[in-house]
Amino acid sequence: MKNYKDSDYALNKFSEGIVYRFADRIVEITLEDYLAENPGKTAQDFLELKALSDEIYHEQVTHENRTSRLDVSINGLEETEQLAAPPLDLDLIHKNDTQKAKEAARRLLDSGELTEIQRRRFLLHFVEGLSYRQIAGREGVPFTSVHESIEAATAKLQKFFKSLILYL
Repeated sequence: MKNYKDSDYALNKFSEGIVYRFADRIVEITLEDYLAENPGKTAQDFLELKALSDEIYHEQVTHENRTSRLDVSINGLEETEQLAAPPLDLDLIHKNDTQKAKEAARRLLDSGELTEIQRRRFLLHFVEGLSYRQIAGREGVPFTSVHESIEAATAKLQKFFKSLILYL
């Protein structure tokens, strides 16, 4: 959220009345104003309306926050497309050795040659299909850290694959 204290939600939430912000002014409707303008209504009606306005403002702030995060996360996506990895190593698929690639991956995972971080990120990316950005977001680390971990694991996978090809 850009500045929570200045948001319409905060302004409305922490006011006794219902607040409307216009370009040139802020208007607050108090309980007394509401009852004077609506003779058949009660204080309970006003509180329900206040709660509804709080909810609407909260939804607006939440939506704006999601939208602004989306704008930031896709900014510069063009440069990262070249770093995106397919579900399995392309060289292995092009050789129609998918079964051997899977066997190499299984052996790699069982070998203990991956660090715990490499192993976790390798599984998240290749098995669960998460992108580098999704993994970075989930773990709260920079994109480059995830990229380096998966690339190191992929290099080890290629060694396992090559040794499989030589000995089978």
